Amino acid sequence: MKALQYRTIGSAPEVVDIPTPEPGPGQVLLKVTAAGVCHSDEFVMSLPAEAYVYGLPLTLGHEGAGVVAAVGTGVTGIDEGAAYAVYGPWGCGYCRTCATGAENYCENAARLGIMPPGLGSPGAMAEYLLVDSPRHLVPLGDLDPVASVPLTDAGLTPYHAIKPSLPKLLPGTAAVVIGAGGLGHMAIQMLRALTPATVIALDIGEDKLAFAREMGAHHALRSDASATEAVRDLTNGRGAAVVFDFVSAQATADLAATMVHSGSDIVLVGVGPGVVPVGFFTLPFGTSARTLYWGTRSELFEVLDLARAGLIHVETETFALDDGPTAYERLHAGTLRGRAVIVP
Repeated sequence: MKALQYRTIGSAPEVVDIPTPEPGPGQVLLKVTAAGVCHSDEFVMSLPAEAYVYGLPLTLGHEGAGVVAAVGTGVTGIDEGAAYAVYGPWGCGYCRTCATGAENYCENAARLGIMPPGLGSPGAMAEYLLVDSPRHLVPLGDLDPVASVPLTDAGLTPYHAIKPSLPKLLPGTAAVVIGAGGLGHMAIQMLRALTPATVIALDIGEDKLAFAREMGAHHALRSDASATEAVRDLTNGRGAAVVFDFVSAQATADLAATMVHSGSDIVLVGVGPGVVPVGFFTLPFGTSARTLYWGTRSELFEVLDLARAGLIHVETETFALDDGPTAYERLHAGTLRGRAVIVP
């Protein structure tokens, strides 16, 4: 089968031919219908050799969807030909956090060497994907796999970021979204669907600001030194109840810290190196700062239900598997509108 693999440190991914996997006991083989391209892939491929821990060659793609092609012995309740989205942050399935559905915070994954597809295990940018357990499959139903596959990360991660802050996003409050890209444009839609808060998007390009307005942002501002005063002007001097930073560079983290009020949340979602200092004299009293990783299995069901209800959608550009390297070039250049999806 064809697969898009990262094969050499510092080099572009390549389309290669590899053997088609066969499902072992408890496993499910999907014929891939769509696989999402993510900035996390670019982050992984930018790591120097001494920091790279994902194995080579690595079949990319941690956002996956497909139809069941075959199942291993012991698998029940999964029908061949049925369409599923793949829940990516695989865990052990039996620790305390996994028991709650939060396999993204599995207590044993690192010790047991359990790694997500495309981030250590063979990923979805191939004609077939081997899924380790049927519990990592969420029914797609009548959802279009190409339009829905980014929801497994680009939808799930912002939803996981927003959900704990919902009690703070009351009428008269404001939520700031820094970065109106693949995840940010989903956050804007979710905030509009789930809260009465005023949504303010920040980005550096006029095209991204226009995109943010199209996705539902009440206001879209340049992410520069003027942003803090502009946010305070729009909130009658109060500032934001929650800031979601989908870039997490130091500059954006610093910006987030300047535009919150007491009792606010700062949520660093991006994989950038930015940090927010928390101390008696650094943030308004009662402000919480947190980071996160992906989302829970139950939250993926909820995200797909939001899509079924027509409350959110992913802006996508599609690429054939042979054109996968081009998709990553476009990602690096910042010329994608929303998310790129590989269609084998």
